[in-house]
Amino acid sequence: MPGIAKAAPGGGDDGADRYRPGYELVAEQLLNYIAERNLRPGDRLPTEKGLAEVLGATRNVTREAVKVLAAIGRLSVRKGAGIFVAGSTGGPADDQLAHFQPTNMEHVLMLLDYRRLIESETTRRAATMAAPIEVRAIRAGADSSLAAGRAADAEAFAHADAEFHDSIGVAAHNVFLRASLANIRRFAFQSDALLFHGGVPGSLEVAGAQHLAIAEAIAAGEVDRAAELMIAHIDTTQNQFERKIRDRVFTLADHPAGASAMPQ
Repeated sequence: MPGIAKAAPGGGDDGADRYRPGYELVAEQLLNYIAERNLRPGDRLPTEKGLAEVLGATRNVTREAVKVLAAIGRLSVRKGAGIFVAGSTGGPADDQLAHFQPTNMEHVLMLLDYRRLIESETTRRAATMAAPIEVRAIRAGADSSLAAGRAADAEAFAHADAEFHDSIGVAAHNVFLRASLANIRRFAFQSDALLFHGGVPGSLEVAGAQHLAIAEAIAAGEVDRAAELMIAHIDTTQNQFERKIRDRVFTLADHPAGASAMPQ
């Protein structure tokens, strides 16, 4: 099928892959290629033409895949030098996560599980330690996210969402927890970009309302409730994520065999 890459071996439901953009499939295959060869940050990849041959894709689709992976920070393209596995900013410990697969459900579920551990504890500490100015910042982020959600403004929501979660990290008064939150956001962004093309897997308004409930619990010093609400927020994210994945598969029922693929 023109513009659509073959599915990576063992890469999931072949029928569903048929209706995924070619660059998305090739990006996924390229990340698998990097992981299988245990390439590390700074390692050089074959040329664009070489990658197209290795992955069994066209040059155009391979070029788009490389652009997407460069945009989300997984590849570095240096003019006149080549294509490289992107370096990390977190040193050797961060390099251990260089093979995160943003379209692999097992990896995504592990990331969500990690979020529950880190963000519930960060929220618990924020509810205990937040200064009044920090509580105001958390509330401002929550209010902005709810307003953006009601307006269905994805860009404004993304900005407010980052402000809200980062403000909780600040209020926890622990630079390591805050750094962990930044890592979580980086990996979540990769999954959103590849699986949802920069969108989100659920309702912005629901997420904004949950942010506001968490902010109110933190402001009231309700430590356990704040942590429980954060876990519920992440549970909702996982449910919406899984529903979005199922919807992608169920669209097969609406397409006859051989139908055109999604636009690139």
